[in-house]
Amino acid sequence: VIDRAGWMHTGDLAVMDEDGYCNIVGRIKDLVIRGGENLFPREIEDFLYKHPAILDVQVVGVPDDIYGEELCAWIMLKDGATLSEDEVREYCAGQISRQKIPRYIRFATEFPMTASGKIQKFKIREMMIEELEAAKVAKLSSV
Repeated sequence: VIDRAGWMHTGDLAVMDEDGYCNIVGRIKDLVIRGGENLFPREIEDFLYKHPAILDVQVVGVPDDIYGEELCAWIMLKDGATLSEDEVREYCAGQISRQKIPRYIRFATEFPMTASGKIQKFKIREMMIEELEAAKVAKLSSV
């Protein structure tokens, strides 16, 4: 964890403000690079949490042939709440930059978890990749 120069590598990503204070914005392994721009899933999650119908949200990057990666949001709704993909996009429009609006939005009743209760983002990513690959195959088969 500590390299030869004495730096400790935690895997966290941070930004420093003009006063020299650091703010943790996510984890290196979660960073999404879309069209050459670094996007921090935690920033997008923090924004989406503010929606009154959203209980929990996880944002991951999935491979994309054009941009390298695209954003995908898995959303858990509060009891009795309803929300559509279009409503999520409308909520984001004008509030966050266009490239931060998730291309793929899925609604879930639960997230894959470890035995200790941590969300397994890598499994969400794997499941989305499988879904998108299956959709590609189905599209090619119908041609």
